Amino acid sequence: MISGPELLIFFLQVLRISVPYVLTSVGAVFSERGGVINLALEGLLLAGAFGAAVGQHATGSALLGVLCGVACGLAVALLHALLTVSLKADQIVSGIALNILVMGGTRFGLSLLYGSSMNSERIDGFDASLVLLDPLFLFAVASVAAGHYVLFHTPYGLRLRSTGEHAAMVDAAGISVVRMRYSGVLISGVLAALAGVFLAYQQHSFTDNMSAGRGYIAIAAMIIGRWTPVGAALAGVMFAAAESLEMWLQTGFLPSQLVQSMPYIVTLFVLAGFVGRSRAPREVGVPYEKQGK
Repeated sequence: MISGPELLIFFLQVLRISVPYVLTSVGAVFSERGGVINLALEGLLLAGAFGAAVGQHATGSALLGVLCGVACGLAVALLHALLTVSLKADQIVSGIALNILVMGGTRFGLSLLYGSSMNSERIDGFDASLVLLDPLFLFAVASVAAGHYVLFHTPYGLRLRSTGEHAAMVDAAGISVVRMRYSGVLISGVLAALAGVFLAYQQHSFTDNMSAGRGYIAIAAMIIGRWTPVGAALAGVMFAAAESLEMWLQTGFLPSQLVQSMPYIVTLFVLAGFVGRSRAPREVGVPYEKQGK
């Protein structure tokens, strides 16, 4: 029988684990609504975490660490947008290549700055003993509401969604398809980078490959959430609950290999049930060739 305090601890643990999933999946919604598949989310998470760890260690300021993390995420997102929107490279290939690039780059950065390819020096992060008081948790909650409002109740949101559905129509209306798609990718870069900052601040350091597949699970959350911020966030919380349950079951009678694979098993089963019923933006992943060329 689970006691009240244990249930509260589990609930708070789910909220803490859900922050990276929520931020990254909401960011993915903006990118794909504009027509760009963003498989570079893993790299964006790592870039944000690495930038935050280095930034706070160098300056002693958690806020400056956040800004450094966001700057690193924006740089990777800008490169992804340049390759896919301007140069019309394959979006899947670009995302995977950037993930590999950032993984190797952060490992090299660790060796260069700290003499270790595994982890950075310890950092303090935000001084918040309870996740509900963490500024990045509060920002994650706000990003869901703000993301829903921006996408479905503002002219910008209408233009972004139209770009992912019918880019030629947007172009004919005098709206720059390139700018809209860049903006969606850059927004996803900021949010995914903040997810990485949260990871680094929670673990009080940067460790090699600390994203641990969260970027890919965030894409699954976006699909399950039908390309909406609220739906993606709820799916992210579900995956966080599965991950938290995995931690609680590690001391039980189930084989450790089965327990550790639980979040990924949940992802596969839920995706299998939702993908066929979800409709992606019609022109997501399709490079746009301006009419008249």
